[in-house]
Amino acid sequence: MGKKDKKKGSGAAKTAAKTEKKANLKLKKELVAKGEEDFDTLLAKFAAEDAALNTVKEEVVSPPGRRSCFTLTPHPSQDQLILFGGEYFNGSKTMMYNDLFLYHIKHDRWVQVLGPHSPPPRSGHQAVAVARGGGQLWIFGGEFSSVTQSHFYHFKDLWVFHLSENKWEKVTAGGGPSARSGHRMTALGNQLLVFGGFHDNGIHFRYHNDLYLFSLDDRKWTKLAVVGNGPCPRSGCLLTPVPNGGVLLGGGYSKETAKKDEEKGVTHTDMFLLTPEKHDKSGNRWKWQSVRQSGVRPSPRCGASLAAGTGERAYIFGGVYDQEDEDDDEGGLKGTFYNDLFLLDLKKVAWHTGCLLLFTPPAPPEKNWRRRIRASNFIEAVLARVTVSGKKGESEKKNRRKKKDHGEEESDEEMEEKMESLKVAEEAKKKVVSDDGVFTVTVGPSSSAGGQASSNQTNTGVSYPEVFVPPPRMNAGVAVKRGTLYLYGGMFEDNHKQLTLNDFYALDLNKLDEWRIIIPLDAADFEWFESEDEDNNEDSDDDDDDDDDDDDDDKEEEEDNGDEMEVETNDMEIE
Repeated sequence: MGKKDKKKGSGAAKTAAKTEKKANLKLKKELVAKGEEDFDTLLAKFAAEDAALNTVKEEVVSPPGRRSCFTLTPHPSQDQLILFGGEYFNGSKTMMYNDLFLYHIKHDRWVQVLGPHSPPPRSGHQAVAVARGGGQLWIFGGEFSSVTQSHFYHFKDLWVFHLSENKWEKVTAGGGPSARSGHRMTALGNQLLVFGGFHDNGIHFRYHNDLYLFSLDDRKWTKLAVVGNGPCPRSGCLLTPVPNGGVLLGGGYSKETAKKDEEKGVTHTDMFLLTPEKHDKSGNRWKWQSVRQSGVRPSPRCGASLAAGTGERAYIFGGVYDQEDEDDDEGGLKGTFYNDLFLLDLKKVAWHTGCLLLFTPPAPPEKNWRRRIRASNFIEAVLARVTVSGKKGESEKKNRRKKKDHGEEESDEEMEEKMESLKVAEEAKKKVVSDDGVFTVTVGPSSSAGGQASSNQTNTGVSYPEVFVPPPRMNAGVAVKRGTLYLYGGMFEDNHKQLTLNDFYALDLNKLDEWRIIIPLDAADFEWFESEDEDNNEDSDDDDDDDDDDDDDDKEEEEDNGDEMEVETNDMEIE
């Protein structure tokens, strides 16, 4: 029986290898038909260009270009941030990067390090910096995209950049994770921990929930034996060490095959704690356990960015929640993007929203106000936040009105009067600093010299500060260095357009008073090449909007003047 099983397994492996080989040949033919080079050719060209670099050079340069899915890592000993890799899609082609920048915080200066033997371009990788050996930046995995994003290549290579020497080194170690991107990696003492991720070759996809440890001492991989009910396979989750030596994991995204071979995305909201077994001396046995989350939890989302702070806190910014677009006949997705900041107490596993630290909200006017007023709408009414609007302003209003028509409760007269007066006062104080048809950035008066946000008082008696918050985004780079949270780049969708960002901000975590703009958003510089299909669809959408204008006006007249404020924010409810 054992021999039969072994022979059967061997045959299955050979069949899988043949299938993979045929898929690769088919892929090469498709790329040639599109006028694109296959991955082997591209990587060979890159290796030749890399070999031409004989010496290491440091150049003071302009800030890095627009990108998402890169890594932004705090230097382990210097007042610097390290930015590596990423991607940029302009509607026509995809650019992949392998450039490395050092941001000198004190001097507000970007330095690019150019040298031989660097990793191939990639995005969706992970990077961790450690202090050993004069400072090291470790990078694992990621993906490389064809120019048209029709095919992808996943990496399983491990690299280290020696910060004291500005030198790249490829680390060869067997028994490690398979090729993947969207995984997560963190440092645990003298080891690197890798979890999850996905692999998609255009024919089939696979998500992972495996765990590997890499020893920085002997440079060996170990696959962990884990007990307990842990997370299902996923990518893009939140992963951060906790004070007791364990690791906290939450959220993420995965796809599953529904009926008729249709793919369905799943956004996860669960959370787990990974800890080493108490009586295991090998260090290879770990335990999963589900964790109950408390506090004001973020709404479901993926693509949020996490930065571990000092002590027992982690900071999470932005993200996106995708759902099926009812107006899309082809079953496309419509994303709701976020620009909220959350603080996660790693000891208590308690969520806090960063915005609520800025002010004390008024006492609730009624017992069931939690059901009637969504927390994010209330915050939006109090804080002068960034709003994102497209060309379909009336269409967005119509969508929000549809939600009301499907059973949302109306506030009573007292709440309507308070919220309406608060809205009027907010609009009167707002100042538009940028409006290009895609992003409308509004801020209130400047903060006082003492660092405290200036406040205004409405006729409701509510006193609130006016602060600037960066626009919504996903897959941005975030890092904490010396009590300051830094946010760079990322991506935002405006209907069918994927707008990649290169703005840069800083937030003092000791004050949490206001985001400081280091590189402002230059929306006028966005580059997007429309396809003929997109142009035709946009013209059709405009015609539909014109046809619906009269119906929208009639509905507006029937609605009560005290309707809940129309603001674009998340669906988080106060707990």
